[in-house]
Amino acid sequence: MKIKFLVVFVLCSIAGTAFAQNVLDGVYVKETTPTRQALSYSYLREADVMWNKRVWRVLDLKEKINLPYAFPASKSVRDRKSLIDVIMDAAEEGSLTLYNQTDDEFTMPLTSEDLKKLGGAGVDTVTLTEPDPPYNTYDTVITRSFSRDKVIAYRIKEDWFFDKQRSVIEARIIGVAPMIYAVDEYGNIREGNIKVPLFWVYYNEARQLFANSEVFNRTNDAERRSYDDMFQKRIFSSYIMKESNVYDRRIDDYAQGLNALLESERIKTEIVNMEHDLWEY
Repeated sequence: MKIKFLVVFVLCSIAGTAFAQNVLDGVYVKETTPTRQALSYSYLREADVMWNKRVWRVLDLKEKINLPYAFPASKSVRDRKSLIDVIMDAAEEGSLTLYNQTDDEFTMPLTSEDLKKLGGAGVDTVTLTEPDPPYNTYDTVITRSFSRDKVIAYRIKEDWFFDKQRSVIEARIIGVAPMIYAVDEYGNIREGNIKVPLFWVYYNEARQLFANSEVFNRTNDAERRSYDDMFQKRIFSSYIMKESNVYDRRIDDYAQGLNALLESERIKTEIVNMEHDLWEY
């Protein structure tokens, strides 16, 4: 009797697994984005670069055009992920290297132990005293975890250059860094709501990962872009926080408020005018 029950149980399990595999959440199997290859950059020689400027910009996730980078917040949506989920999942699997936030030149990779301490996460042992006699003391362990929804913006490091061989001005992203509000050693947000990078991602290393990750399209679910498409096609809104300069200072080191925004727009206008002045109409 037990053998018959076991055989029936195994057959039901196999049938249930086969049935689950035949379930298609949609009308077709998505094959394009998961299997596509990131397009290689055009070959570039140093001798062909007549002009070059490096800028750092901030992509604020609160802006409407940038919402596809922040959502979905829940992992219940299976066909796409937010940008931070794409990055963190790949880092935890060991397929993507993250770099220390204090150095945007990608010289200090984060270790597995560093990943456990991101954003003020960690484990502390605190000694507590009972409020009533005999006032015994005891140790308790407090665990702080990093929540991915704390990411509020992304810092982008990129180079703008003129290639005389192709007669184009082009921008190439060097690195991307998720940003959070600065926290103290206890995980509490510091005064002033200062935005700081969480870590850096070398863009060339992450391009293939971004090319295989879908992004929501407001007008057509059949024509979704990838994160690589979004970055390469400049489908985001941002403001410049720094340009290469002799002092190596940021805009907010010498301008505040409206003046900082105007300075950011001035740098953008200089880049646009640089391209326009190359041609005669």
